[in-house]
Amino acid sequence: MNRFYGWWVVFACFCTFGLSTGLPYYNMPFFYDYYEKNFGWSRSDITLGFPLAAVLMLWVGPTLVHRFSPRLMIIVGTGLTFLSFVGFSRMTGDLTFYYACWCVYMLGYIFSGPIPHQILISQWFRRQRGKAMGFAYVGVGLVASLGSILAAGLTTSLGGFQPALFAVGAMILLAWPIAFFVTKDKPALLGQNPDGAAFSAEEVKQQPREFSYLLHQPAFWLLLVGSACSIGSIGSINQHMKLVFKDQGFTDQAVLNDTWKTASVLILWSSIAGRIFVGWLADKASKKVVMTCTYALVALTIPLMLLVKPGSPTALYAFALLFGFGMGADYMLIPLMAAEQFGVNTLARAMAIILPTDTIGQTWFPWIVAKLREAYGSYDTALMAVFGMAFIGAIAIALLPSSRGKDEPGSIPGAAGAAAK
Repeated sequence: MNRFYGWWVVFACFCTFGLSTGLPYYNMPFFYDYYEKNFGWSRSDITLGFPLAAVLMLWVGPTLVHRFSPRLMIIVGTGLTFLSFVGFSRMTGDLTFYYACWCVYMLGYIFSGPIPHQILISQWFRRQRGKAMGFAYVGVGLVASLGSILAAGLTTSLGGFQPALFAVGAMILLAWPIAFFVTKDKPALLGQNPDGAAFSAEEVKQQPREFSYLLHQPAFWLLLVGSACSIGSIGSINQHMKLVFKDQGFTDQAVLNDTWKTASVLILWSSIAGRIFVGWLADKASKKVVMTCTYALVALTIPLMLLVKPGSPTALYAFALLFGFGMGADYMLIPLMAAEQFGVNTLARAMAIILPTDTIGQTWFPWIVAKLREAYGSYDTALMAVFGMAFIGAIAIALLPSSRGKDEPGSIPGAAGAAAK
């Protein structure tokens, strides 16, 4: 096979990443106010399911994901995510059952979410890794935005939120034929090399470094803390956005649904622009500088959400477009920075720690926000805490060491210092 297959892998990731991650994650919060109204649950009850599942399933990432092929993980993970949505669609108000469904969802997320897709792109691309990762992440925003458009319509047309939950879950299984027939784990399986090069880069031939190596690197801890803080702040906005709008005067259900849909679609479309632009920029400029700037942008846009009120469409558009742009770039830069700092063959092990830790921040901080809202009676103090968390994340990334390898042929980024010890 002479034609480089890597861009078909990008297309496959575009589809399966969107279906496995974008569709369920960004649209589950649409149903939170229905849980509050129909089951009488508090907002802290509702947002506790995700963090509980993250803690209980934390062991899966470091223990299992690096042992299986990305293709297999996507197939198994999307099946688990579908099963979780089947459970969500059959809830009757039992919180224990609700939390159990979140545990199944978390297993699906770990297996078929960012990790396998980041590994696939990093195995197939080296010099164009940023651009390829950017296009793969576009699928997350595009498929999630389609889900946002469908969620309200399905709830109305199917006669309730529970049939709509089942329909969303069923859509996830569209990832299976793509993973089965299009996805290929490594270029070597087709007799090819990363980027379609005529030679195999030394970086790809290197053995992955042990977990102990990562844990002794200050850069690893800075990336871990910085990404967890920023992802935690983004997760808080995604989880609470509809509930914030409800508190700020959008009390009519139809108007609330429409406002959330508009904001969600704008955020997700803007995230697509952020991913494409920053993916291109990350191949041209310092990833550290680019990452610091995008983390700062996320922090600065958080207070804008408090300005979104009935009759203020300008505030809604400004918040959604700016936050979405920063959010899209934010997620995508983490694996790029990890690959640059520690080498592509160590990426699976690095992300096996970083992703669960980010998930802890992404899940527990929204619960803390719910508790702060209950304690203070509004989201004002809670969102200022979210802003502070995001700002800490930007500082941590700014303190990362500059890249020492810069992806030169025959070198492992970040390995020079270790070799000298």
